Amino acid sequence: MPLTEKLLILAIVLQVLLTMGLLVWMGVERVPRVARGEIAVRDIAVDRDAYPLKARLLSNSFDNQFQLPVLFYVAALLTLWSGGAGWVEVVLAGQFVALRYVHAAVHVTTNRVYRRFAVYCAGLVVLALLWLWLVLRLVILAPSV
Repeated sequence: MPLTEKLLILAIVLQVLLTMGLLVWMGVERVPRVARGEIAVRDIAVDRDAYPLKARLLSNSFDNQFQLPVLFYVAALLTLWSGGAGWVEVVLAGQFVALRYVHAAVHVTTNRVYRRFAVYCAGLVVLALLWLWLVLRLVILAPSV
């Protein structure tokens, strides 16, 4: 397997680890509070408002990993399926995942909305460039059969 494909798979794995890490951290924040009786199950059955701010921030950040990253996963898997993972895809994938880590860090710490939005937009631009490149490479530049 070429190095570029291994690096693209590594980017996928790092994005999965971010999602799972947020899930575990969220559980550490939420489950003990319910177990100790600080929060009644009926108060969280429908929404998260009963949780303290940190738990809600983690929950929101976790939920956010199922928005833009879904489009990243599709692009990465399409790239691997097409057998053409090159350095352009690897660099863009790496940048996207790095920006997702920064976004999550801002989200669960300071939660400065303008900073978080700027990082989100940067990730969106990188993801759009990845998709544009894939369309060019796989549809427009691909040799016809």
